[in-house]
Amino acid sequence: MWLKCLIGGSIAQDEAAQGAHIVHLPGVSRADLRAIETCPRDLQPLAELQYRGVFWSQSNGKDWTVNAFLTSKNGGLGLDVAQDKATQEALIQAVEAGVLLERPVVELMGRSINAAWLNSLLAPNPTRDLLVWMNDPEAAHAKWSKQQWAIFDKRAKADFGFDPKADGVLVAAEKLAKAEGQWAAVSELYKDSFGSFPKIFDLLAQVQPPQRNLFDGFEGQEGYPQANEGGESSLRYALAACGPMMPDQARDEIAKIEKEHGVRRSWLWARMGQAPLATALEFLAKVASASKQLPVGATPDALALSYQQTGWQVDAAAMRALAAVTSKVDIAAVSLALRAVYLPWLEESAKRLQDAVKAAGGLSVAAQANGAEPVAGVCTVFVDGLRYDVATRLQELLGSFGTTTLDAAWTSMPSVTASGKAWCSPVARWISGNLADTEFQPRVSADGKSLSTHNFRKLLADHGVQFLDKHETGDAAGAAWTETGDLDHYGHQHGIRLARDMEVQLAQVVERILELEQSGWKKFRIVTDHGWLLLPGGLPKSELPKHQAETRWGRCAVLKDSAHGTPLTFGWDWCNDVQVAYAPGVSSFVAGSDYAHGGISLQECWVPVLNLESGTSAVGSAKATIDSVTWKGLRCTAVVSSQSVDLNLDIRTKPAQSSSSLVAQPKLLVDGKASLAIVDDDQLGAAAVVVVLDAQGNVIQKLATTVGG
Repeated sequence: MWLKCLIGGSIAQDEAAQGAHIVHLPGVSRADLRAIETCPRDLQPLAELQYRGVFWSQSNGKDWTVNAFLTSKNGGLGLDVAQDKATQEALIQAVEAGVLLERPVVELMGRSINAAWLNSLLAPNPTRDLLVWMNDPEAAHAKWSKQQWAIFDKRAKADFGFDPKADGVLVAAEKLAKAEGQWAAVSELYKDSFGSFPKIFDLLAQVQPPQRNLFDGFEGQEGYPQANEGGESSLRYALAACGPMMPDQARDEIAKIEKEHGVRRSWLWARMGQAPLATALEFLAKVASASKQLPVGATPDALALSYQQTGWQVDAAAMRALAAVTSKVDIAAVSLALRAVYLPWLEESAKRLQDAVKAAGGLSVAAQANGAEPVAGVCTVFVDGLRYDVATRLQELLGSFGTTTLDAAWTSMPSVTASGKAWCSPVARWISGNLADTEFQPRVSADGKSLSTHNFRKLLADHGVQFLDKHETGDAAGAAWTETGDLDHYGHQHGIRLARDMEVQLAQVVERILELEQSGWKKFRIVTDHGWLLLPGGLPKSELPKHQAETRWGRCAVLKDSAHGTPLTFGWDWCNDVQVAYAPGVSSFVAGSDYAHGGISLQECWVPVLNLESGTSAVGSAKATIDSVTWKGLRCTAVVSSQSVDLNLDIRTKPAQSSSSLVAQPKLLVDGKASLAIVDDDQLGAAAVVVVLDAQGNVIQKLATTVGG
């Protein structure tokens, strides 16, 4: 009645509502209105409108259907719609879900509209839908519309040979593990985006792998977490069994184990962190192979050259092996195998150097203080405990900054911080020692004052070297000294955990250099005081009577005047009258130390000198300001102001490390704007840094953000 009054004009209308009226009666057919006597009572007031109005209907007078409207060339869209039952059912579902009505008509022209295409609108990625359902069936069912669920159910049966309701998730997990037929594509998608489906791993872990014979290896077992877990258990036992073996026997056994278990590193479970022992095995095998070759040479310099060419790779591989494991049982197994092949190599390498040093009368014959004279524009960066093999990794991390060259030199004897830090400083020639310095801390030559932190900084200032504390950046036109990194302290505190956390320690060094580089410094000389020995299970014990030592460290001791010299006794490099006894081989005067330094070995005494020249041509040659960062889901849009060209945008977890990028590749800024998508949706909510890169890949601006934030 209200509609009839409105149409009749007895109810006031807005001007916008004037003119012809369209009355839409969903669910009411033309025949319902024609039969006035039987017409429903609520429609009767409108029945007479058919005589003074027009029905919108097909040219044959029939009511429109979805199929008729889409296909009719008289009043409809004239589209090509298949007339089979499956298409007609899918058509209704697509209309009810709204996905068809969202499509522009021009997109439908010239297309064959069939069941497969319509189903693709409702379920554009059935492979992903299958994983979404497996990950959380109840959540998927609640989230999907009735039409989406119907399509998923139909496609699961037709495409994947699987009934979600009747078979359930465990049957789906079995098929995913086998990865046969259409399930191979599901498996590949899961491998690429497993982080998006965290619950599926627990499902797969319940699936028993096919039985295999003793000599079958792991063929056909790739999709089964239980097979990987069993492999880790057997590998743990095999590595532990290497512990009591002779070195050559252990090397052969590790090589044999590698042939069997190495294949598991290519499995998804290794990428998920579920195969730490197989990961560690790769580096154990490198230690076993490379440790067959000892450093060669009759002089300290010849042995150092041999070590610098190949020997350091043994130390690097040993560190990587220890870094791969975290649980107590895994660390124990890797430690036993590593010790069996690594300790003999360390021991013999150290003895060769010690014999050469004895023949030469000490390292001071071959070495001079390795600190360079102060040079304007050069910032000396001191990293405590930067061993040569670790410096090769630091060189990789700094590669994007500019040109790097890695050299090496002898540190002071003994290889301890108080002595070695002065040895590599740019004021080394103004430093000396005397007989009273039994803690190896030298003095300022001019006034004889102990080289305390205060006096060291004063000495630097007296000779035109700025001391830059923490985040200070100083004047890039002068010379400077700064200290960063915590390798040595961390090693003393945590032992073999240093291997696992080495990347974190080096990231601190990289960030400090980035900070200095951004403030204008272009040339860096990265130096250190000493290296170290790291051996799981502790260094062998060496005896030195307490009554003979004035002060005793793990790898060295100052002898009393009344003590007889040991076969490895040399004068302190800052004062030859201070007699220092060294533990033989890689032994220690203190029992139970995994980490130690101060002795005579290539690892402790042959230290890196890393030179870096930034790739940026001039101070401030490329500048940029990040004006805004906005997120829409996992897509980030940044607006940058800059007069420079060829700038790129990246999103990283660590601004100085390109390897920490969260995007597929950096994006060129066009008109000061770029949009980037995060690859892994697991990063949603993670802390990140938006960085602007110049044409050489140098970071010239950064801004902290939160992914999706």
